[in-house]
Amino acid sequence: MKIGVFDSGIGGLSVVNAINKELPDLEVVYINDPDNLPYGTKTKQQLLDLVIPRIADLIDQGCWAVVIACNTVTTTIIADLRRRFDVPLIGLEPMIKPAVKLTKTKTIAVCATRATLNSQRYRDLKKEFAVGVTVLEPDCSDWAILIEDNALNQMKIESTISPLLDQGADVIVLGCTHYHWIEEDIVAIANKHRVQVMQPEKAVVEHLKRVLEQLS
Repeated sequence: MKIGVFDSGIGGLSVVNAINKELPDLEVVYINDPDNLPYGTKTKQQLLDLVIPRIADLIDQGCWAVVIACNTVTTTIIADLRRRFDVPLIGLEPMIKPAVKLTKTKTIAVCATRATLNSQRYRDLKKEFAVGVTVLEPDCSDWAILIEDNALNQMKIESTISPLLDQGADVIVLGCTHYHWIEEDIVAIANKHRVQVMQPEKAVVEHLKRVLEQLS
């Protein structure tokens, strides 16, 4: 069985690696769009114009399902994509609900693109699951490009993460797949304060398994 994975840049490769590890019998086709980075600054219409032909390409290649390994695309336009395409689309979105369940300080942090943080879906997640919880939203607007260029250093990461810990965050949500490539650096900073770092790869793989069971 063939499935597709789409992301704007290299971030989605971490999702591909997780799928290959857990579901080695699958054929995974990966498409990204590095020429149009960053997606986090794009309008909804710009995202639709960029993403629709790439999802169509994956379907034309015979993919039974497509993982949208991009929080920006998922939170902004996945409803439009699902209306357009018949195959299952599995999205990634910030893990607000599980983070709220874990926090003891009632303060969490979400590292995400500006487009994700400004999306209606993200606002709905906070409204539904984060009542009474402080949600910190640091400026990570240039992280994706810096990660693509291998130019995001430890000092810059620490200057963003440390203030979150000082404000009492005990759970940090990685709301962009690009950030998975610096997860170890973030964990190294967070572990000094016994802070948990969350990313959705395991949850996405489990969701994919359920979808594939329904398709088989």
